[in-house]
Amino acid sequence: MATPLTYNLHDIVEMKKPHACGANAWEITRVGADIKLSCTKCGRGIMMSRFDFNKRLKKILEEASQKED
Repeated sequence: MATPLTYNLHDIVEMKKPHACGANAWEITRVGADIKLSCTKCGRGIMMSRFDFNKRLKKILEEASQKED
């Protein structure tokens, strides 16, 4: 069984299908039972269950910096 990807708040991820505006990069803006994503091009927000997010996630493009000093 493959190990699941670990993702955090404000990571930039790529999904299997692009958004209608043409961008394929999303920022994670909420993590919980549901995942909230914002399109990096047009700013549109969507929510999906963690199960659906894990199925549709292709890869993590950029990890959020852990430094918030």
